[in-house]
Amino acid sequence: MTEALIKEYSSPGRKGYSLPELDVPEENPGERLPEGTIRKEAVELPEVSEVDVVRHFTSLSNMNYGVDSGIYPLGSCTMKYNPKINEDVARIPNLANIHPHQKEKYVQGSLEILYELKQYLAEISGMDEVSLQPASGAHGEYVGLMIIRKYFEKQGEERTKVIVPDSAHGTNPASATMAGFDVVEIESNERGMVDLDSLREAVDDDVAALMLTNPNTLGIFEKDICEIQQIIHDAGGLLYYDGANMNAVLGYARPGDMEFDVIHYNLHKTFSTPHGGGGPGSGPVAVKDRLAPYLPAPLLKKEGSEYYWDYDRPDTMGKVHAFHGNYGVMLRAYAYIRTAGGEGLKEITENAVLNANYMKHKLKDTYELPFASDSLHEFVLSGSRQKTDGITTANIAKRLLDYEQYAPTIYFPLIVKEAMMVEPTETENLRSLDRFIETMKIISREIEEEPELVENAPHNTVVRKLDEAKAARNPDLRW
Repeated sequence: MTEALIKEYSSPGRKGYSLPELDVPEENPGERLPEGTIRKEAVELPEVSEVDVVRHFTSLSNMNYGVDSGIYPLGSCTMKYNPKINEDVARIPNLANIHPHQKEKYVQGSLEILYELKQYLAEISGMDEVSLQPASGAHGEYVGLMIIRKYFEKQGEERTKVIVPDSAHGTNPASATMAGFDVVEIESNERGMVDLDSLREAVDDDVAALMLTNPNTLGIFEKDICEIQQIIHDAGGLLYYDGANMNAVLGYARPGDMEFDVIHYNLHKTFSTPHGGGGPGSGPVAVKDRLAPYLPAPLLKKEGSEYYWDYDRPDTMGKVHAFHGNYGVMLRAYAYIRTAGGEGLKEITENAVLNANYMKHKLKDTYELPFASDSLHEFVLSGSRQKTDGITTANIAKRLLDYEQYAPTIYFPLIVKEAMMVEPTETENLRSLDRFIETMKIISREIEEEPELVENAPHNTVVRKLDEAKAARNPDLRW
């Protein structure tokens, strides 16, 4: 499988378009553009026909792997299949082509959609008010922490610490640092949950919040959640809920009912948007009433039958988006929620949990299972057993590519050696689950019988095994 560069298809005079003759007077560009902005030499673009372009990019797409190709079991990343109807909704011209500078009275339909989405997110999380501005999960974390910071400023308190368990998402400590807090990490116990003794030792009058990923990155629900919230609230701190794993609890548990004060969603994970390669995303923040004054401005409101943006928010933590959020992602999420309905959201959780536990049961004897606690939508295996034969988790991940399977998240969470974090998601059927399970078992047998085969993988991909250290130090970014 090889494909030439698009410029290698170039032939002088070839083109894939036809423009009508110019029917207005041709001006001298120098008369209307300042000196220095006009290119002196022609752009060396490839001269290709339409069929050259179509075949070239079709060929490249066939070399790629994505959620439409097969299972994408990245733990804590929720790379699931996304219904195409949501893509259709996001492309409706009267929605896709509006501009945020249009007056409110001309976009009441879109504002109604966003307002209803806010209500859904508040109900699903058990919170009172929602801002749709944050553009990603990590952005939502940052906004939530800045709300917490603003809250304590208004209370006349200066609290500098944020507690982050070692089983949290990796962005949590980074977001806390960005928000100006000192991060205090606490250890997990032998069950893979927050160690309450370590938590009590870490809590003092300087703690602003605890950031909790629940279920955590081991896929384990924090069963001591009531005691955890009591410890933090008794110390005057606030509770932050990382909602990236919400597809594990939809319709069954609400952070607001657990007494959390702030939560961020990852709409692109829980409620459908293809987001591989760094985007797009959306990270709305939901809060309890006492924190609502500090949400980003403007806030979408409704008065009578009219929807409007409320800019009169003297206590806001500020503005965090050029406009009002990533609208296309919100449209997809809105369609996903409306299509599923309340019972459908519960079924999403049931299928996600069932799929993960089925895979865990089938693989736990082949690969080491470091924590025996019940898991929800994802689970973590360890390649430590295979490491004794000289094969690393990274080798296993590369070998999966030869079987046209995508690797799970590897080497995270950091508290598990040779970690493989697997999240099959709710959209995979039994056939795709069994295929992945059997591939993992085949690779384990290969490690025992012919370890060099796995060590030097992949063998069947467009690009063979790379020198990753050299690639990072000496990237070749242009021809």
